[in-house]
Amino acid sequence: MTKTKQRERKPEWLKVKLNTNETYNDLKKLMREKNLNTVCEEAKCPNIHECWSERRTATFMILGDTCTRACRFCAVKTGLPNELDWGEPERVAESTEIMNLKHVVVTAVARDDLKDGGAAVFAETVRAIHRKMPETTVEILPSDMKGDYESLHMLMSSEPDIFNHNIETVRRLTKRVRARATYDRSLELLLRVKEIAPHVPTKSSIMVGLGETKEEIIEAMDDLLAHKVDIMTIGQYLQPTLKHLDVVRYYHPDEFQELKEIALAKGFKHCEAGPMVRSSYHADEQVNETAVQKRIKYMKGVESTGAKIDRIEF
Repeated sequence: MTKTKQRERKPEWLKVKLNTNETYNDLKKLMREKNLNTVCEEAKCPNIHECWSERRTATFMILGDTCTRACRFCAVKTGLPNELDWGEPERVAESTEIMNLKHVVVTAVARDDLKDGGAAVFAETVRAIHRKMPETTVEILPSDMKGDYESLHMLMSSEPDIFNHNIETVRRLTKRVRARATYDRSLELLLRVKEIAPHVPTKSSIMVGLGETKEEIIEAMDDLLAHKVDIMTIGQYLQPTLKHLDVVRYYHPDEFQELKEIALAKGFKHCEAGPMVRSSYHADEQVNETAVQKRIKYMKGVESTGAKIDRIEF
């Protein structure tokens, strides 16, 4: 007989209060009516009830619900994706309008089967939202697109308001945690975005609890800053199923607070760190705070030079 693999008991601070109120149910109904996917559902995000019920925000997942990669931490299903759905960008924009969102996060499954990694559909989704909701800020969270920087240029031509790409873990654990992606390629992608659009805030995230050390987390912070990343999020890895990587340990909220303080002291414009923090957690606050800081910096520069203000870009 083989022993059944069991999960370690979660600590008290990881318990989530479920809130399936009318707003939550309406949003879920809207997603089904528009035939849309959300990473909130597919990745089994622990914050789905807070975001959908209280904040009325969601992270749209485009390019289908099937990923070509099989990362050992992720609950999104893996396999051969369907054909591209060119009606998807408009449906995402329509849903954004119906929900009257001020900030939208758009992510996607990895589409290594496509030459451009799905960049064309991604870019059209951003443009569709801009056309329908010009005052809504758009955050994008793409894969590394296999390091194809022509596709990155195509994506950035849609003028997203914030660019998010996650390194997911520390350098030493990357090969074990991520499929096909590399630590250095992700860092290079983030730096390339700054070269293409210096005014666009960049963001990245790591999970802890996979066996990394504190020194390795700090090294990851330094690597991100060296590649001009503005915002960092740090959250607890939670095992989606028994087939995924085990949780090595659970970090206490006080440890997350310490990591946040270290990140801010090192120079990140904003940092979210906590057991339930995910890449798009309170994303509206992150982009707004970064924009305010850029405005203050810009105004100080104008005052010091005596220049006339014609236009401020973020």
